[in-house]
Amino acid sequence: MGRIVVIALLLALSGTAAAMTVGRFSAGDLSGWEEQTFSGKRKTVYSLVKDGERTVLKAESRGSASGLIRTMSFDPKTQPWLRWSWKVAGTLTKGNEGVKEGDDYAARVYVIFPGTFFWQTRAINYIWANRLPKGASIPNAFAPKNVMMVAVESGAAGAGRWLSEERNVYEDYVRLFGEEPPRAEGVALMTDSDNTGGEAAAWYGDIVLAEK
Repeated sequence: MGRIVVIALLLALSGTAAAMTVGRFSAGDLSGWEEQTFSGKRKTVYSLVKDGERTVLKAESRGSASGLIRTMSFDPKTQPWLRWSWKVAGTLTKGNEGVKEGDDYAARVYVIFPGTFFWQTRAINYIWANRLPKGASIPNAFAPKNVMMVAVESGAAGAGRWLSEERNVYEDYVRLFGEEPPRAEGVALMTDSDNTGGEAAAWYGDIVLAEK
């Protein structure tokens, strides 16, 4: 019995080590997250709130653009799975993924891959798209060479409901950029409506990285 208990404990510890917590909003914990603001832009308001029985992160944007970033290093080849849940009040009627004037999203979660020089920084933006069909991807209107937008959800049909998502970051990077990814150095989230002048509200659940 003792040996079985030890083996079970080791397996449990192994499973725990395989997952990395990015955001523990359900515990009321924002430690490690820093606000990312943009010169001349109003700030989106982020706050921990109760939604039913659980604590989540709420974002409210009124013609604003700012995000939260968690600086952390991980290898997307060994921890490829990014999992999270989110909910939006609705999409932006003037939002259009293909033009700068429409580059606003009710919700997005993205992974950052710094290069040797700042202009080599790449990112995958997992977005709740306004018009881009679910599953489609497109270069970002402001940074077409370095930032790719992936429509994890699209349109207002799912608005008002919590949806759980998972993406294989390693496979997405290879598909989108055509090469092996470097180490990722951060995960961020943002709700913005500055380019369209609209309003958006979103709720984010816990975010984790896992090997499978």
